[in-house]
Amino acid sequence: MFESGDTVTSDLGEAKNSTQDRVRLAIVGLGLIGLRHADAIDHVGDAELCAVVDASQASQEQAARRGVAWYDDLSRMIKEQSPDGIILATPTVLHVEQAQICIDAGIPVLVEKPLADDVRSAFDLVTKAESKNVAILVGHHRRHNPLIRKAHAMIQAGNIGDVRAVQSVCWFYKPDDYFEIAPWRKQPGAGPISVNLVHDIDLLRHLCGEITSVQAQAASSVRGYANEDVAAALLTFENGAIGTISVSDSIAAPWSWEHTTGENPIYPYTPQSAMQIGGSNGSLSIPDLALWTHKEKRDWWTPISATYVPRDISDPLVNQIGHFSAVIRREATPLVSGREGLLSMAVVSAIQHSAQTGNSVRMAEYLSLAQSQSIEEGKLSRLERELN
Repeated sequence: MFESGDTVTSDLGEAKNSTQDRVRLAIVGLGLIGLRHADAIDHVGDAELCAVVDASQASQEQAARRGVAWYDDLSRMIKEQSPDGIILATPTVLHVEQAQICIDAGIPVLVEKPLADDVRSAFDLVTKAESKNVAILVGHHRRHNPLIRKAHAMIQAGNIGDVRAVQSVCWFYKPDDYFEIAPWRKQPGAGPISVNLVHDIDLLRHLCGEITSVQAQAASSVRGYANEDVAAALLTFENGAIGTISVSDSIAAPWSWEHTTGENPIYPYTPQSAMQIGGSNGSLSIPDLALWTHKEKRDWWTPISATYVPRDISDPLVNQIGHFSAVIRREATPLVSGREGLLSMAVVSAIQHSAQTGNSVRMAEYLSLAQSQSIEEGKLSRLERELN
């Protein structure tokens, strides 16, 4: 948890280099997440904010306060500012169109998750970026959290042996006014599967390997909305492991990434774990990084105890900006590439499809079909016929 007494920095330090040495970044969309990106840039020594693209009066005032150029048109900003990189923090429906403008201009782009509003569009975007050799990153910032880096390193080093099972919980209660101020949140496709699950799925893929099949169920909103408010999925991994994941925005509970990590201070901290990864030699809980092993031999009749593994504390959003800068300088390859973001998004889409149809979905077939057509809410008839 990031507590008030902790020093939270970036991995790259905060000392600013000379203006000539800095990577010049522009942000498109200066809402809540856009503002957090702007603040993060201020803490990365080799990056600076050069421009903002957002039509709102509030964003124009923010740009003035930060002393950067303001635009209401992305193409004009690119023509006049020629930024080194662009961050898209706009509504999902705008991601593909805006990212294509960046790619056509040859400018690396960091796109907030999800990458697109349907798998086919995401596939086309990623294919275009790869063909033009323009870096596209997806904002799964949790991979940049030091605790995830440590967990990934421990699993790769064999500290828990072969991964055999994983369970992940994402439960919280969103108040009624969350839905009232934005009625679209009550509609199909805006439930917790689509809105909240993609970060957790991305971590499961990162830590445990590729997901090869999903089987999901969902329950209708008890508040009478047109979407689900609870869902669960059984996941099969390429390495033979089995996983379960459940999500709800209508359960009063302490078990979610937001509550258990303290990563974002607007969520109250709870000293719980939200993910357990079981291996042949031991098990690891996250985010507390408790490594459970038998001290004598692997035997349920012998004592088992936990070692709490230390890790650094730094802001993953700041780390993500530092990484983006390194990618722009060609000093690093994307940790979460466009293709990685596509694959995580596809698993979530498959979970949604399975929950709607009651059928198991094999990811290889699903991806193949998704690449040849758009998978949209309420337009699944062809996909259902071919998968079932």
